[in-house]
Amino acid sequence: MAAAKEFIVAIELGSSKVTGIAGKKNMDGSITVLAVVTEDSSSFIRKGVVYNIDKTSQCISNIVLKLKNILKTNIAYVYVGVGGQSIRSMRNVIVKNLPEETIVTQEMVDDLMEGNRNMSYQDQEILDAATQEYKVDNQFQLDPVGIQCQRLEGNFMNILWRKQFYRNLNKCFDLAGVAIAEMRLAPLALADSVLTETEKRSGCLLVDLGADTTTVSVYFKNILRHLVVIPLGGNNITKDIASMQMDESAAEAMKLKYASAYTENNDIDNQLMIPIDSDRSVESRKFIEIVEGRVQEIVENVWYQVPAEYANERLLGGIILTGGGSNLKNIETAFRNHTRVEKIRTAKFVTQTIIAKDPLITDRNGTMNTVLGILAKGSMNCAGAEVDPNAGLFDDQQPTTQTTADLHREVRKPSELESGVVLTEAEKLKAEEERRRAEEEAAKKAQKEKGEEKETDDNDGIKKVGSRLKNFLVNLLKEDE
Repeated sequence: MAAAKEFIVAIELGSSKVTGIAGKKNMDGSITVLAVVTEDSSSFIRKGVVYNIDKTSQCISNIVLKLKNILKTNIAYVYVGVGGQSIRSMRNVIVKNLPEETIVTQEMVDDLMEGNRNMSYQDQEILDAATQEYKVDNQFQLDPVGIQCQRLEGNFMNILWRKQFYRNLNKCFDLAGVAIAEMRLAPLALADSVLTETEKRSGCLLVDLGADTTTVSVYFKNILRHLVVIPLGGNNITKDIASMQMDESAAEAMKLKYASAYTENNDIDNQLMIPIDSDRSVESRKFIEIVEGRVQEIVENVWYQVPAEYANERLLGGIILTGGGSNLKNIETAFRNHTRVEKIRTAKFVTQTIIAKDPLITDRNGTMNTVLGILAKGSMNCAGAEVDPNAGLFDDQQPTTQTTADLHREVRKPSELESGVVLTEAEKLKAEEERRRAEEEAAKKAQKEKGEEKETDDNDGIKKVGSRLKNFLVNLLKEDE
């Protein structure tokens, strides 16, 4: 393979594996995958969250190095997916009272968005803010600019994550020496790649069944209405099977070969024995009960998270299942039985046209949908300098690259951010610094104006005293005469 000159690189940090992918966008809108590499992450990422920073940063370095060797080109920066345990959504309302007959401007809308972004939540970081709608006086509007009103209200849905998880993720890439072109909220990138416009508009529930977590997203009228990550996934089923005194790798193999999310009672053979190993076996009914018990727990928790106002009549687009767990036999039936929603489909692959030869992509089993969604969101060329094939083993092959902070010198306004974009820690620190400087300048200006006003008042007072004294002397002289 000749050295690639132009490509986008995306990295997804999952509970079972870290995936790095490089692809090139073609003129017809399709994406050609140039390289895919994975590394096991079970020893340092738990429930989609980094808990061993050193091992994670080393893994990121390895992923980038492997991609570089395949592409024969250095990688300047990467796109990163953000997901995992504790991500959740929370509604917030910001109100702005205006003088009579005021026409709403974009600046006023930006002020509302800025005010929402600056909200403080204990131990939580705002990853993204999805605008639900604006209330102009008593009318709801998606775009209030140009409308006359006295009260402007912004309804937002903030997506939160623990600050420590957010900082750890940023720190891993800093330690690995890999610059972040952009951080993307993984559930939103996934939704844009597997859902149709009709499903988003008419209302749907997207369920991403991962190894350690299950992500639940609710859409209605093309707007994300609810998002939560449940700390349950396919590995929980594996661990339950492993409780029958076997290794987890053997339990995983049994799950893949025999497990079903739902089995009709009449179809269960009470005489059938399923082999555990060469010496032991388990009753088919017992195995089915173990698997179905955990699947039912996951399904119930998913459905419990759906807000009541969307649970029935507003899910006309149905339920869409994806992720590795969606490959479990009869998983659609299990969801249909509990939710009573008839319209259920499994998204095995993204809607974009993907050209690839790697079995990880061509198998179309739902496990690569998220990283492909992140790749599709990329727009910056991540290619660095071409690797020198004649360089020695100890020669520095890594070019002098920009850091994440260098890449994002300009602070973007909330209205400039595309939905699903997560500001890096470097960007947030820069924005906070600029906001603090602006507040200090505003305070100094106000203090100066107050001082000038006081000085004017003092001068006016002196003039009044002088005028009174002059009048007094004039009157005194008149009396003497």
